[in-house]
Amino acid sequence: MSANTPAPHSNDLVITRSIPASAHALFRCWTEPELLKQWFVPKPWTIARAQVDLRPGGQSLIVMRDPEGREFPNPGVYLEVVADRKLVFTDAYTAGWLPSEKPFMTAIITFEPEGPDSAHTRYTATARHWTEEARKQHEAMGFHTGWGICADQLAALAATL
Repeated sequence: MSANTPAPHSNDLVITRSIPASAHALFRCWTEPELLKQWFVPKPWTIARAQVDLRPGGQSLIVMRDPEGREFPNPGVYLEVVADRKLVFTDAYTAGWLPSEKPFMTAIITFEPEGPDSAHTRYTATARHWTEEARKQHEAMGFHTGWGICADQLAALAATL
């Protein structure tokens, strides 16, 4: 396990993939709103809006839209940003470090170049939940299937950059 990848915790859900794209391309997909909108939810869901203030304490807002047109805002803040290597963000706070009503998880996303040419990246997405109940709820919502589909969509988009 690298210094960027977190040690496992009992309330973690994790997706790890070797993706044939550079860490830079994957980082761009996570941090540029127009790219983020193209892969972040399993189709037929879409992203209605994405706002990225890419700095520790900066706001993150992703508004998911279901096929019926209902919108689900997901506000949060970035805790750690290491260009092309790591993103950590949480819904425990909103802009200005205001506590959220009901924190659900912290996401830890790492991008580790693989091989001498760094054309492949070990991509790890960790959803670290505040409670066992929240972890089980996220798993029951289809975490592995949904985040797996999104990882496939991310890989396809990154391959075009």
